[in-house]
Amino acid sequence: MSDVKSPVVDTSESPSRKKKLTMHIKIHSPFKTYFNEDAYSISALNNTGPFDILPKHHNFMTLLNPCELVIDRLGGPIRIRIARGIMRVKQDEVVVFLDV
Repeated sequence: MSDVKSPVVDTSESPSRKKKLTMHIKIHSPFKTYFNEDAYSISALNNTGPFDILPKHHNFMTLLNPCELVIDRLGGPIRIRIARGIMRVKQDEVVVFLDV
């Protein structure tokens, strides 16, 4: 019989692990701002299909197809239906321009 001990798993979360990374998201048209807060993620649809943007995402730009943007934020997810738009991601800041 060997003296193999089972691994110890720490299920408690440290304060740094409890805090989820966020990024700033702004969704606006020429005359109205629909969303302007920090959030955990945003989901959308472009010509290649559905995609998600998370904090620390590489710089990115895309045309958005008609879809429902889903924004996961501290107060719970919200949905914004769009006809079309342009999304720019740069250094943890996501900007969605609508009606362009």
